[in-house]
Amino acid sequence: MAGRRVVVFPSSAELGPALAHLVTSRAEKAIASRGRFTVGLSGGSLVSMLSKELLAMSDLDCSKWVAGFCDERVVSFDDPDSTYGLYKNQFFSKVNIPDSGILVIDPSLPVNDCAEDYTCKLKKTFPDDEFPVFDLLLLGMGPDGHTCSLFPDHPLLEETKKIVAPISDSPKPPPQRVTMTFPVVNSARCVAFVSTGGSKATVLKEVLEGREGPAFPAARVVPTNGELFWLVDDPAAASLTIQVERPSSGAKL
Repeated sequence: MAGRRVVVFPSSAELGPALAHLVTSRAEKAIASRGRFTVGLSGGSLVSMLSKELLAMSDLDCSKWVAGFCDERVVSFDDPDSTYGLYKNQFFSKVNIPDSGILVIDPSLPVNDCAEDYTCKLKKTFPDDEFPVFDLLLLGMGPDGHTCSLFPDHPLLEETKKIVAPISDSPKPPPQRVTMTFPVVNSARCVAFVSTGGSKATVLKEVLEGREGPAFPAARVVPTNGELFWLVDDPAAASLTIQVERPSSGAKL
């Protein structure tokens, strides 16, 4: 692993542009090396922040992007719980990403079949990898320390073979979801967590500093050969005692 970087911003307003630059810089690097940029997206507050900041970039070119989802709710695309639906409305419909570059679930399938179908889509997209190697995964973390749809004390935390796993008993609604597994997450070239707000302060300290860290799913994200960023704001970082980076205004990651 290239090492963990914990980068603290005064507020989400300063964090957003740095996140957008991280995405576009990794995209340029990937396209120059491999002819495409593969990115895994997460939902929640990340959707609006990422969409707003990327759309503010004047020269954004998504024509060689391939976007998948770190997890997804098994609901119709017009349901407000659909992560793809949110990105479609706020981002995909406004950029030049081809339809073939967006890897979506089939929400009409039962949850187990939906996970199998999405696994097949990822295998076609990453035919040479045992586990898909994304250029960048963007993750969030819940107040319970979950990430993707990998929740504390859930059997899926120990999954080692599946690429995409079904979950029908999510403690957070909606209950039926599909999620990338840790072998996929930890195969990525770069993983970036975005965590903001004071409600995350206690769990963030435990994940980054605590002896019980591995008990939290987010603490198990340790890319084998990749970069790991934690991009957080001052309220989320309020309890941290480890050394962190505080970039000057406009600094690039």
